[in-house]
Parts: sequence; C-alpha cells; structure tokens
Amino acid sequence: MLRYLTAGESHGKSLTSIIEGVPANLNLAEGDINKELIRRQIGYGRGGRMVIEKDRVEITSGVRLGKTMGSPIAMVIKNKDWENWEEIMNRGAGGKGKGARGEEVTRPRPGHADLAGALKYGHYDIRNILERSSARETAARVAVGAVCKRFLDEFGIKVMSWVVGIGGVEVSSKFKVQSSKLEDIFFNAEASDVRCPDKKISERMRKAIDMARKNGDSLGGIFEIAVTGVPPGLGSHVQWDRKLDARLSLALMSIQAIKGVEIGMGFGVAESFGSEVHDEIFYRSQKSEVRSQKENLFWPIEPRFYRKTNNAGGIEGGMSNGEPIILRAAMKPIPTLYKPLRSVDIKTKKQFQASVERSDICAVPAASVIGEAVVAFEIANVFIDKFGGDSVDEIKRNYRGYLEYLRRF
Repeated sequence: MLRYLTAGESHGKSLTSIIEGVPANLNLAEGDINKELIRRQIGYGRGGRMVIEKDRVEITSGVRLGKTMGSPIAMVIKNKDWENWEEIMNRGAGGKGKGARGEEVTRPRPGHADLAGALKYGHYDIRNILERSSARETAARVAVGAVCKRFLDEFGIKVMSWVVGIGGVEVSSKFKVQSSKLEDIFFNAEASDVRCPDKKISERMRKAIDMARKNGDSLGGIFEIAVTGVPPGLGSHVQWDRKLDARLSLALMSIQAIKGVEIGMGFGVAESFGSEVHDEIFYRSQKSEVRSQKENLFWPIEPRFYRKTNNAGGIEGGMSNGEPIILRAAMKPIPTLYKPLRSVDIKTKKQFQASVERSDICAVPAASVIGEAVVAFEIANVFIDKFGGDSVDEIKRNYRGYLEYLRRF
C-alpha cells in the first residue's frame, strides 16, 4: 500500500513530502513533479504569494538514475519567502519569534482553523496554528500526486479536472457527468486561467473575481474531477474503509476549504426516481482490442459489459465499475478577507476585526489541481493493493492477467 506524510509551515524554510510504497523501476524525474507544481500556482484570483514563490521540487531520496528504487521517496520544496520570515519563524529556543511583522497573532479569523486550533493545542499565538493549517501545505501533496500520476500513466489511467462554478457562475450541464469527451473538456480547461472549459463562462467568472477583489471579499466554487482508464474492481465492498468512494471522499474533504463532495449525480439522486438514477447494464458479444505500443497491454476499447449512462460516477458498491470516475467538490470562499469580519481577541477578550494575512481572492482553479493530486494518490493506492508487486514490471504482469480474465468473463 501507499502512504505519505507532509511537513512544513507556510512561511517555514521548506515543505517536505515522504511517500512510501511506490514500486521500483518507475521512471521519475523532478520535471514530472514541477509541471504539476506550476499548474497549482496559476489561476485568476491568486494572491501575491504566487509572485514570490516559484515552486520547484528536489528529490532527496528514493530515486536513482531516473528510476524509483522501491524505498521511500522524499521531496523538498523550498519556500523563497522564508528569507522575509526567518526571524519570525525562528526555531531556536532563544528566539523571540518576532520581527517587523512578528507580533503575536491573537485575533482568530472566522472560518479558519485559528480559534479551534488555539483551543486544542493551548497556543496564545495563533501563528502556531495558521502556519500549518495554511493551504500552502498542498504544494507538498501535489508533489505526492505527481508521483502517483506518473505511476498511473504506465497503465493508461488519466486524472483530469476542470472548474464548473465560481461564485455562483456555473457552466452548462453539458460538461457534467454524462460527457463522453472528457479529454476535450480537460484540454479546454487547461487553456483557461480559471480552468473552466467554457470561454464565455470563464469571462463571467473573471468578472465575478474582479468584483470580489474590489469589495475586499473572496469567492468559492465547484470543480469536477474525472478519472479515465480505470478497470472494474478497484476498492471493495467488504469493509467500510476499503470502499473506493469513501476513500476518495475523504481525500477530497481533506483539502483545505473543501466543504462538500459528490460522486456521479451526487445529491441529484435524492430528487429522482430509481429508474432515472441507476445505470442499466449492457453486454456486447464481440470485443474490440488494440495493442498499446507504449505499454504492450491489450485494453478492451469496448468492454463487454458497459453502460450507456454514468449516473453512478464510475463507482458501485464501493468499487470501480469500469466507467469513468466522476467526482465534484465544493470549495468555500477563502476565510482571510481584506474586509475582515468581527472576531474576539483571545487574550484581551475584546472584540476586534479579524487579522489579515496575505491571501488569494479565489483559489478554486488551484484547488482543482490539488484535487487531482489527492485522487491520483487514492487511485494508485487501490490499484497497487489489487495488483500487488514490488516493481512496475511485476504489477504490469499481474494487470495483464486481470485484463485477460475480464475478456473471458
């Protein structure tokens, strides 16, 4: 199985990721990870931090001669802004933790981890909470997701995302769930600075962000993730914590500011009859096969068992069913506002306006890239769990056998 940890603070010296369980002999370069880090940083509505930071990863262990070794992979992303915060973030026992801007933070922001974290850990300086709870941590998770994407690519599995709504401005339903042109939608989204596949709606989203910026406010939104090339049978129905939909929901909800997750039709199933919800199953007696020159794998382009709709979002009974996996996540507006809300000072107990930390106006486009990363990790995890093996070649042998079994079923 795969597992990972991240470490680091928003204005600390660096962010660190350690991922264990990646099979040996996977081609992996720092460039594979850097391109995902760049995608996370772009997007209309991002704040000044993205101008300072140009995230680049350094792989410090687990890779030799361009291939994984089967040992834990450690990755470090340096914070360029550390130079401006070194005195404030002093790690030594003799440091005061103060500088030109280093006064204690005692005014919790509504909607942030500030107050709950201070109460839980007994901190009267909220900086000890906000530095770790910051979404800056997601850069480390995107690095982990990039490794998993590199693995999934060996098996023709793609993880894609796009933004379907910002501040109530939403795309047409033609881009949701039922689309058979997922890669085209992704291509169009990549060309948009709000990662929306519809050009006209993208412009309306930018205007909404501009208005929020003018008003000192922030905006949330909704993004969608599609995973293609997934074989049936990933995950399991036998225990609650092995269900694929449960694991994916947990992964997406763990992203800072995510408040809701849907799979397939999501909440729409509660408003429909069963005959309108469940995807009918069909069978074709003949199969069409193509040899992948890259992988030397036979993949049934037209599986014998198939569905004409995908309301389930590719998951039934906690397992993938062979259709594209479709997920949707809702991100709340960023709680740090340039027009701060009222709060109470945790030391003086007097009411103040909440403190302001440098922040984005809208980070939904970035959140969609982070969503790809955490989903890629979970898909890679259940894939390795099912097909086993300590090297990529061993897993490929096991996977070929499974595909052959599916053809005969």
